[in-house]
Amino acid sequence: AEHWLNLLHGIVADPRQRIGELPLLTAAEQQQHIAQWNPAPRSFPGEACLHQRIAEQARLRPDAIALRCNAQTLTYGELNAQANRRAHQLIAHGVGPDVLVGLAAERGFDMLVGLLAILKAGGAYVPLDPTYPQDRLAYMMQDSGIRLLLTQAVLVDQLPVPDGVQTLLLDADVSAFADSDPHVVMDAANLAYVIYTSGSTGNPKGTLLPHHNVLRLFEATEPWFQFGPQDVWSLFHSYAFDFSVWEIFGALLHGGELLIVPYDISRSPQQFHELLCEAGVTVLNQTPSAFKQLMHEACADSRSNALRYVVFGGEA
Repeated sequence: AEHWLNLLHGIVADPRQRIGELPLLTAAEQQQHIAQWNPAPRSFPGEACLHQRIAEQARLRPDAIALRCNAQTLTYGELNAQANRRAHQLIAHGVGPDVLVGLAAERGFDMLVGLLAILKAGGAYVPLDPTYPQDRLAYMMQDSGIRLLLTQAVLVDQLPVPDGVQTLLLDADVSAFADSDPHVVMDAANLAYVIYTSGSTGNPKGTLLPHHNVLRLFEATEPWFQFGPQDVWSLFHSYAFDFSVWEIFGALLHGGELLIVPYDISRSPQQFHELLCEAGVTVLNQTPSAFKQLMHEACADSRSNALRYVVFGGEA
């Protein structure tokens, strides 16, 4: 009613005003919109890159669990050392800042080791989920212009690898390479990854994201969540879906544990609910439609869970 009165007063005061110029908000509301809800741009200090922040977690808490998949675990120290060896191999093959590297791997430790290794080498990972259709994978490889693909022996013959793209195997021995952090001159403005859209309105489009986009996302939301080493996150989504960025780095940047959800379990709300209860997941990230199915199982199950947050995204 107050807005309607403001509008009427404006019309009476100057009937010649254009409709778009007529006042609707009160003076206090205008100030609220301008000053309180639209704060001035923030300046961020120089930031370490994603992999450097994770390496710091490995230095501080080397024996803490970083990754869990099925009955196996990988500590921060082990994850960092394995990724370092792989990163030195990538550097020897020409990977450096802003070089795009394809990553095609099944859900598991290799996938995360490879992803982190690409970042440590200075490159940006291009996730190529092997469960995706062949024509989509072929398009993304061609469109991104990758010249190097990091994958697994079990997948190499199944992938539509273009001519001129070199393949390195994640399950190959890299013990000859050092496990020390590689020294690569780069900063948070360098690329971290390229995520492709669904292609629902045409061909999939690659979106290039730098390190500081991810870092600032977590810095901006820190007052809301206060994530920390006590948290257990689930990697529920495909690493080629942008929601996975929040899941992966939400855990590893804060020294938490990342539970890699096997693909078949991610397709079963009942099995997934059992897993998140057993693993003590505290941060769950879901699309609303997936969570609706999960809620049916949770309501029918008397067991308790450790959830602190359920974060929604991925759907309009």
